[in-house]
Amino acid sequence: MNFLKERFNYLFTSTKGLVLVAISMVSLVTAIWGTLSGPMVEWGVRDFTVRLLGMKLDPFFREGRIIMLYHSIAMAIIAIEVYFITSIVPMKRNHKVIINATVTVGYLTSMIFGLGFAYFGRNWILHGLFLFGLSLMFFTGILLAAALWPWKKEYYVKSPEYAHTKSGIDLERMAFFTMVVAALGSSLFGAIAGAYFGNGFETFLAENVVRMAYKPPLELAVIGHLHIMLTLIAIAITLVVGRWLDFKGIYHKIAMPLMIAGTIIVTLGVWTVVPFELIAHMIIYVGSVLVMLAALMLVIYGWKKLIRDRLNEQGIEKAGFWRGLKALLHDPIKFGPLWQMVFMNFTVSGVGIFMAIKLDEIFRVWQWREERVTLTGHWHVLASLIATIILMYYADIVGLKGKVRKWFGWTLIIASDIAFAGATVYSLKKLFVHPYYQEPFVNINMLFIDAGLGIVLVILAMLLIWRLVDLFKKHGLWKRELEHPELEVNYTSRNPEA
Repeated sequence: MNFLKERFNYLFTSTKGLVLVAISMVSLVTAIWGTLSGPMVEWGVRDFTVRLLGMKLDPFFREGRIIMLYHSIAMAIIAIEVYFITSIVPMKRNHKVIINATVTVGYLTSMIFGLGFAYFGRNWILHGLFLFGLSLMFFTGILLAAALWPWKKEYYVKSPEYAHTKSGIDLERMAFFTMVVAALGSSLFGAIAGAYFGNGFETFLAENVVRMAYKPPLELAVIGHLHIMLTLIAIAITLVVGRWLDFKGIYHKIAMPLMIAGTIIVTLGVWTVVPFELIAHMIIYVGSVLVMLAALMLVIYGWKKLIRDRLNEQGIEKAGFWRGLKALLHDPIKFGPLWQMVFMNFTVSGVGIFMAIKLDEIFRVWQWREERVTLTGHWHVLASLIATIILMYYADIVGLKGKVRKWFGWTLIIASDIAFAGATVYSLKKLFVHPYYQEPFVNINMLFIDAGLGIVLVILAMLLIWRLVDLFKKHGLWKRELEHPELEVNYTSRNPEA
């Protein structure tokens, strides 16, 4: 009995344990539900999974099932980011405990019962429990916003190295607070539309209505909800990475006001999609540029810090370009998140801007299917890039070291980027591949995508197996982490007098 109690305490009271559970749940869902589409259909794997688990896949409810699946995974990702925030941003311990407990029950309830409703018989009691889980997630946001309230004097900044107001308000804390409040409002933006499902409003996928000349307000709300929530998830992990790398100095002082203003503007821009669709995108572009500039400041600071720290370890005062580059690439786990933010501009941001500029001239001339593929790939690549950053941060806090750390980091970066680059090239193939050669091009390109994603899943499985096997050891790493709270994730103090 004590065996189970100790491990339960680790998995559901420590940051590393909570993140391990959430990543495991997402991995399990991805592994199982990933067999329902793509080449798995042609190979007969989907039919085997459906028969084995007793799934009921009525084609009429396909859109609804996909929406439930996306929400189930998204809730777990949000929970992981909440765990990161409560571990690195100073707040009262009782607040941290309540927030972590509420978000854990919330995402597990919404995931388990949401998937149960969508794929195993549409029992409406399960749907009610799914909504209850989402409600707990919303309540978690309220609790987190209260805990992050930046006007509490005990969290004022005294160090001049960090961005703050004249009175001492921590602008980084305000950026976290702004992101959470924006997420609360944006979740309501989608929930209001979702409340009308079955009452004159049917489920739909955003990419399926992209060429509709007129979109009803509720459809615009759902599309806006999709975009802003993914954007805010990206902003959240950017802020977490900044805290992880002890972001400070002139770049921090530039980035935080930009991040706060950008978050507010892009959120308001998305909310105005319903009443002012024609001008909403201009507002969104302004906010997005500010957020991207803030991320650029983080990348510049982070890369300089990685080079400086490595050279200091080696006792080198001055170094040329190649030695500096070698120092930058020394630790892939810390280099990776910043690189992924840069790589994102080539596979997500740049593609999105290009599509917006050339929409009528190029993309609306293509067949609808091609534009739909580009949009779908755009969202999935962004979400997957965020997932790789989360994995690298988790790998760092659980203590991957030495050659294992390097192998894991570089394999994750290279394999994922090959897959994401392949997906981007696939979505834009009509721009540079002659129709005659598109079939062989697609066949080869899909091999790179499948191989890249397959390798990512294999190394993720290896990481999880390592941590899960460790749980069965009497004096494993989990035991030391549970008994010594100082091994937990700690935040950097902004107050040198504390």
